[in-house]
Amino acid sequence: MIRVVIVDDEALVRTGFTMILNATDDIRVVGTASGIEALDVIKAEKPDVLLLDIRMPQIDGLTLLGIISTLPERPAVAMLTTFDADEYIMTALGSGASGFLLKDTEPEQLGQYVRALAAGGVVLSRRASRTLLDTHPGLGAALDEEAERVSTLTDRERQVLTLVAEGLSNADIGARLYLGAGTVKDHVSAILAKLGVTSRVQAALAAQRAGVLDERRPGR
Repeated sequence: MIRVVIVDDEALVRTGFTMILNATDDIRVVGTASGIEALDVIKAEKPDVLLLDIRMPQIDGLTLLGIISTLPERPAVAMLTTFDADEYIMTALGSGASGFLLKDTEPEQLGQYVRALAAGGVVLSRRASRTLLDTHPGLGAALDEEAERVSTLTDRERQVLTLVAEGLSNADIGARLYLGAGTVKDHVSAILAKLGVTSRVQAALAAQRAGVLDERRPGR
């Protein structure tokens, strides 16, 4: 069972996400919080996944993320955002978040995102990614350069990158492509080096920018 904590200052978001996730067979929301008490809830419940609002009045999500990153057993974190609250996303990704999603994420996708996070994958809402790129021209230029580097990847590395961008963990990628865990890890390291990035999230963003997810290659 995947244990989830939801931290958001909007009761409607907490309640709605809880109802959606608890309706699944393999996910349970074990706690919710709206502000400073979130840290106590996280420490007490030790969730696998944390859905964290990027903006809150008592304590902002970035501050809380920085504290969480020091915990010995920290959960995978996805930042919750809206179209008018995305200016802190890149800071969040650089501070250890495993991705971001919009608060109006489709119900059927929410469970998939949580499973991906729990498996060590990244979460990149396509709509949120598009908004981020549109409102940060400098980021778009940087990702354009990264996208050009995608052409240097081997076919196998492109397959691995596609699955990384879809949120799969190394173990899941290995099972999908019939590769050993060590081989997948080596491929991921090579991909990060060739793309000039330091995290799976950044690699996934570059993959989206390059249109890799729109390709239909054998082995996917």
